[in-house]
Amino acid sequence: MKLLFSALLGLYFVLLAGTAHAVLNIEITQGVEGAVPVAIVPFGWEVPPQSAQMPTALTAPLKPPVDVAAIISADLARSGRFAPLPPKDMVARPHADTTINFSNWRVFQTENLVVGTLQYVGANRYKIRFRLFDVFKGKQLEGVSLSASGNDLRRAAHQVSDIIYEKLTGERGAFSTNVAYVTADGQGNARRYSLWIADADGHGAQSMMRSREPILSPAWSPDGTRIAYASLEDAGHQVVFVQEVASGRREKVSAQKGLNGAPAWSPDGQSLAISLSKDGNAEIYVIDLKSKKQRRLTRHWAIDTEPAWMPDGKSIIFTSDRGGRPQLYRVPAMGGQAERLTFEGHSNARASVSSDGTKVAMIHRIDGHYRVAVMELSSGNLRVLTDGDLDESPSFSPNGSMVIYATSARGRGILKAVSVEGGVQQRFTDTAGDVREPAWSPFMQ
Repeated sequence: MKLLFSALLGLYFVLLAGTAHAVLNIEITQGVEGAVPVAIVPFGWEVPPQSAQMPTALTAPLKPPVDVAAIISADLARSGRFAPLPPKDMVARPHADTTINFSNWRVFQTENLVVGTLQYVGANRYKIRFRLFDVFKGKQLEGVSLSASGNDLRRAAHQVSDIIYEKLTGERGAFSTNVAYVTADGQGNARRYSLWIADADGHGAQSMMRSREPILSPAWSPDGTRIAYASLEDAGHQVVFVQEVASGRREKVSAQKGLNGAPAWSPDGQSLAISLSKDGNAEIYVIDLKSKKQRRLTRHWAIDTEPAWMPDGKSIIFTSDRGGRPQLYRVPAMGGQAERLTFEGHSNARASVSSDGTKVAMIHRIDGHYRVAVMELSSGNLRVLTDGDLDESPSFSPNGSMVIYATSARGRGILKAVSVEGGVQQRFTDTAGDVREPAWSPFMQ
């Protein structure tokens, strides 16, 4: 039965799209040794000539709506691979290449320099111009101009960070992506669960929905326009919804008898792999989102759950205890024999596949601790990245460089992120309550 819900249709949830939330505070708890010194000079502020007769739409703000240079500097610092020079230590603040004295920056061993301007062009529109230089060669590496509305200036600044990061590392930046997560606040009957979307730096959090019942396993569609998740709001029955990010409209796509959980998008965005227990124990199914037809992939007495598609769409990795303990297996997307992938440690579960399909992040149990590990699929080599006791829900960044996950600190749920090499660690905290179930978005279209 097709059930398309508008935002407030008589359910125990309240759609709060557009409602801002406290920023997730990000703390860099570990960076790589030898982070590259860079300088992001505060951007110049340019406005058109003003007059009393000027139309209101062209009247410039007294100051820039956001500090573009500060956002870029924070992004690069958050990567752990760069050490931005504090503005108070800068001996000069040029805004154009003609005013740069590279000797000033070589004194601080600054390898790269970014200068630029933010221009107000009227009608709440802005233009960011920036240039990236190799200080020791005195050579421009990049020069770009971007336009944005006042509401999109933070995202435009993150895009500048992406351009700089890719130019300097050869790896696509993911600063302009988003993170979905679930918070829980209140106690007893007052406890509430909320699904949020925030920028990758924790700013701009927007509530997608709020419920008395737990929200589980949020998963982004490949184009970043929809989120699938499981919820117990159907009178305690776990069902699966797909919700549009922009409009908040959502559709209940699976409400079979028993468990409906752990949705995972196919690479083409046309299907969901989910775990259903309608015939007894949990099995992996694929649901066509248009026709709602279901295709069963696994048939085993064990519990099969937590599917994750390979990027080529040809196979699905899932968790199963068919060997006596939870381990990762891979089955062809059209069905067939399952192949066991993990053998190290007591157990392995909750797979997240990197966008290039070469690595799988998982929760790896060893010596009674649940930790994030990454395995190279070609070799089977597994590396434990964290040292927590109860880490959960790993999710790859779209460029495959970081893994965000949930864990606990001082009795509260928080999020952390770790680089695939293990050298960079970040901690995301929210003062409002527990934070769980992170899901890093794909690159936005």
